Amino acid sequence: MILIVDDDKAIRQSLALVLKRKGYETALAGNPDEALGMLRKHKFRLVIMDMNYSLSTTGEEGIHLLRQTKIFQPDTPVILITAWGSIELAVEGMRFGAFDFITKPWNNHLLLQRIETALSLSSPATDSDRNPADFDRCGFIGENPRVKELLKTVERIAPTDAPVLVLGENGTGKELIANAIHKNSRRKNAPFVMVNLGGISTSLFESEMFGHSKGAYTGAVSERKGRFELADKGTIFLDEIGDLTQDCQVKLLRVLQQHTFERLGESRTRKTDIRAICATNADLPAMVREHTFREDLFYRINLITLRIPPLRERRDDIPLLARNFMESASRSHGIRCPEISHEALGYLSRLPYPGNVRQLKNMVERAVLMCAGGILEKCDFEADGNIQDVSATDLKGSLEGATLEDLEAAAIAEAVRKYDGNLSRVAAALGITRQSLYRKIEKHGIDIS
Repeated sequence: MILIVDDDKAIRQSLALVLKRKGYETALAGNPDEALGMLRKHKFRLVIMDMNYSLSTTGEEGIHLLRQTKIFQPDTPVILITAWGSIELAVEGMRFGAFDFITKPWNNHLLLQRIETALSLSSPATDSDRNPADFDRCGFIGENPRVKELLKTVERIAPTDAPVLVLGENGTGKELIANAIHKNSRRKNAPFVMVNLGGISTSLFESEMFGHSKGAYTGAVSERKGRFELADKGTIFLDEIGDLTQDCQVKLLRVLQQHTFERLGESRTRKTDIRAICATNADLPAMVREHTFREDLFYRINLITLRIPPLRERRDDIPLLARNFMESASRSHGIRCPEISHEALGYLSRLPYPGNVRQLKNMVERAVLMCAGGILEKCDFEADGNIQDVSATDLKGSLEGATLEDLEAAAIAEAVRKYDGNLSRVAAALGITRQSLYRKIEKHGIDIS
């Protein structure tokens, strides 16, 4: 049974009717006291509650009711109802344990999606619900315990429409995880649209994301669909979301919240049915604290957060990954797949990998192409003249005893030295973006002069 709490009778009845048509049983409460009385007596699968219960309220009653609900029924998900202009209230509610929030006036289809997601994720998973053979990893390789737990979570959340935030360093496989979520969802036959937000300028954001009409600006010779329109009924993957300016964050929040937008140069409001998956290597909580990333947007995108471990924290997967990349490179280039020596695998397993799995892949593919014999040796990875061949000598000491942070800093410093401070070449050699390189240089205090 779902409990609906709102002081407006029309809203209570409207919500109850929408839910009844979908087969849900409901109970109705007109104020917090009535709701608390029902929460003491009955167990509910879900609570939908308003945040304001009088003309003079500022949301205190709603916050108090939420906190009491989490005391009486801590495992029951709560969806908040608020006006667009009072989203800060919903954000505060998320801090106190609310599952999600919707804004008035709501879209019935979107509301039902969020209810289904809340009920699905709050229900305990059973092994009988899953057939491992049906799960598509989409090329994400690994048997490390953290990787297995990550993929187990992906399998659990994929069938829902929950927004997902994927965190991880450059090269860890964020796009693969996003694709795995899509391929194992109900939207798998619809579009998967990837957008690198870090590569879109502020001036082009609206045109790229929402589309434009003919003549909307100089050079707009024809109408164009934006990424949200192209992703309709499917999944949109918003990579590098931490790079968005605050102005663009506001525009993005609106479409993620309401699932509506207007093309540039049009006044017509269009709808889009999308599932949003966001990714970044930035520290979003720190950015929220520093007021460079909107808190309301943060809570909208991170209902589910997935953290992909860097390669240096899953070194036991390196032999498996290396052999897979060898086979893949051999097939792609139509050559016989070589073997790899234990010494070479040991060498690969000790490297710092600031570029993570992408860096390893590039190293292995290069070695396969340049291999003169039938076996890849340590020297095949040392001889390419790139920074990926970081050795104990390069690091001015043994790798044994060095911290992971030390190894990363040393690898970057060595690359800066090797390429005479050319940061574009350094980033390319390490398999990371320039922006990520700048952050790492600042983090480690590396002298680039």
